[in-house]
Amino acid sequence: MTTITVVSAGLSEPSSSRLLADRLADAAVTALGDPDDGVPGGATRVVHVDLRPLAHEITDAMLTRFKPPALGAAVAEVVEADAVVFVAPVFTAGMSGLAKSFLDVLETDALVDMPVLLGATGGSPRHSLTVEHGFRPVFSYLRAAVAPTAVFAATEDWGDAEGVAALDGRIRRAGADLAHLVRTSRRRVPVTEPDVVDFGSLLEGLGQ
Repeated sequence: MTTITVVSAGLSEPSSSRLLADRLADAAVTALGDPDDGVPGGATRVVHVDLRPLAHEITDAMLTRFKPPALGAAVAEVVEADAVVFVAPVFTAGMSGLAKSFLDVLETDALVDMPVLLGATGGSPRHSLTVEHGFRPVFSYLRAAVAPTAVFAATEDWGDAEGVAALDGRIRRAGADLAHLVRTSRRRVPVTEPDVVDFGSLLEGLGQ
């Protein structure tokens, strides 16, 4: 069973960030189940973590370093997952404060080697590089295994046919990237202990 935790930091309901996050997760699930890639697939479980209802608990945790129950459960879903889809709106040319605060309450090594797919939403395509210079460095600092394809969706990407087609293509590629990271993840590869030969057996081998 592969678990993908979808973290969305949208502040409105409905939220374009949640919509993008869901589509990215669907693309990853599809790619993980692709029978043509020569890699046996398996069942995939998708868990949703919306940060909006947790805003007060995230603030409390920032101030007290204590995670209230709902926030603790959300953090556990993230750190125990096989992969994470993380989508947040862009405010003032950067990651929203709610999204960054959630990352700030995680333990330092919580996301080491975690396959992560990044997405962002904004009103204008002028913010499209924010996910690269504002989101990716944060996850690199956390030593996550970040998918090379990140997806930014502006308002116009949801409206006209050309924008929708281009967005669909980026989503499919990003999903395939995350699926590849999941299959090769260090967090899933079991650590095998090396075979240890006792000293007596070594001496016996020398005597033969």
